[in-house]
Amino acid sequence: MITFMRVDDRIIHGQIITRWSKEYPCDGIIAVNDKAATTPVLKQSFVASTEKKVFIWTMEHFLENAKKVQESPKHYFLITKNPIDMATILVDNGFVPNDVKELIVGPCNDRPGAVKLGNNQSITQEEADAFERIYQKGYTITFALVRETAIGEWPKFRGQFGYK
Repeated sequence: MITFMRVDDRIIHGQIITRWSKEYPCDGIIAVNDKAATTPVLKQSFVASTEKKVFIWTMEHFLENAKKVQESPKHYFLITKNPIDMATILVDNGFVPNDVKELIVGPCNDRPGAVKLGNNQSITQEEADAFERIYQKGYTITFALVRETAIGEWPKFRGQFGYK
């Protein structure tokens, strides 16, 4: 079962392991990213980053195994590198992450064309469109590197991207 969802452009790093896994039940981490799943050195670096069980899956592999994940008695974090992939999972494919209705957004680096929302949290219009789709599906979207430094929820920022 999924106990925590996050969009994080670093995928798996210290905040996931040392902070979030202490706030939510976590037996393992499922990271969905085609590039990381198909690049051996990236995959190994994520697996080696924690003693928890780590799965680095392509989108296709996750979607093939989504039902098993939902039905598992183990507690998993679901992490994608970007909101577009998370929208594919939650909206396009209708994955229901058990009782989790909040998506936490971590680091999103500054890039050309991105709008800065807060410290180390910038998103493009395409990413905003993905967040809006997730939001319209009923999820709360919280921008927080860690809980105590949260900068707000999606409704605070959506007007900057043409949503009312």
